Amino acid sequence: MNHDNPSIMSHVSLGTNRFAEAAAFYDAVLATVGARRVLDFPGAIAYGKAYPEFWVQTPYDGQRAAAGNGTHFGFFAASPAEVDAFYTAALAHGASGDGAPGPREEYGAPYYGCFVRDLDGHKIEAAYWDSELAAKLEL
Repeated sequence: MNHDNPSIMSHVSLGTNRFAEAAAFYDAVLATVGARRVLDFPGAIAYGKAYPEFWVQTPYDGQRAAAGNGTHFGFFAASPAEVDAFYTAALAHGASGDGAPGPREEYGAPYYGCFVRDLDGHKIEAAYWDSELAAKLEL
């Protein structure tokens, strides 16, 4: 176990009813934030930059996948341009918009992000946090 890792998360997994389409969707969309497939199994794919952090898979119990109300997963973006690219790629690959790229003052002045619904209705986000602005504002 790496005790230097500041994250509290190991990974997250989203179910899909459209595995092949979801794989193509996430291949394109996650590439915009520097992620790639790191593991690939029948019915399951893991994405990350170095290790499997985000899984897309058919449900283990064989039942239909369903999106959770109030649940979403946010991806780090390195710049507002990456947020914009994430949103554009997601819409181009079948997502529906759920919050266009831009600042959201309610999240703090350093925040810039977007929200989309993937092919199965899961809400995903790309977010950039301007740490230089946050430091100036002492956040």
